[in-house]
Amino acid sequence: MLAIEVVTLIGEPVEAYLRTGVVGRAVARGVVRVGIEDPRRYTHDVHRSVDDRPYGGGPGMLLAVEPLASAIGAARARLPAGSPRILLSAQGRPFRQTEAQRLAALPGFVLIAGRYEGVDERLIEECVDEELSIGDYVLSGGELAALVVIDAVIRLLPGVLNDPESALEESFAAGLLDWPQYTRPEEWRGRRVPEVLTRGDHAAIRRWRRKQALGRTWERRPDLIEQRALTEEDQRLLAEYRSERGPGSDR
Repeated sequence: MLAIEVVTLIGEPVEAYLRTGVVGRAVARGVVRVGIEDPRRYTHDVHRSVDDRPYGGGPGMLLAVEPLASAIGAARARLPAGSPRILLSAQGRPFRQTEAQRLAALPGFVLIAGRYEGVDERLIEECVDEELSIGDYVLSGGELAALVVIDAVIRLLPGVLNDPESALEESFAAGLLDWPQYTRPEEWRGRRVPEVLTRGDHAAIRRWRRKQALGRTWERRPDLIEQRALTEEDQRLLAEYRSERGPGSDR
């Protein structure tokens, strides 16, 4: 069973999400355990203060060091040895599918959801093993980022998805975007399902899907194509895709 601990000042949205959908089923089945630790439990003043002014001045407040450090320590103590402490931070390494796969293979990890203007650098040096970012934008807090990581990781665990192949064929699982998907009816508002998908030729379907995945990635996320070493077959399929789009099809 994977064990996850979330250190957060606002646990309600995390708790609510843990009761819904795929994540809720995984928790109910005992595939994953998610705990929540509130730094306010470790304050000692009447106001339960968890923030303070930054040295050197400037706008906003920073999370106080001691309550956050104590919460991280308590959360990690409930996890298997070696579980990393991960701060959700705009300065962190980009969170991609490969990161989700790496975390899914661990016995556990701590997610630290920041608030206010950030975290004291000394706490990062002392109590954080790595930092992850879900994108190049700023959120009011790290709770949404923590939920993104939790969802992406949990769906990779054995026994979570009803069809295990789903996780293998989704966008980014193989470093490409997903191919176009269709369901009934065969024709809708004058638009038909591609004929290749209706003939039952599984080899042709696999080839078509691969070509569409390559082409869609080339059009929408060329950076992913540039990072890949395409096989000769992939190069042929991508060339076919571009040729079928005709002149002027460059992204």
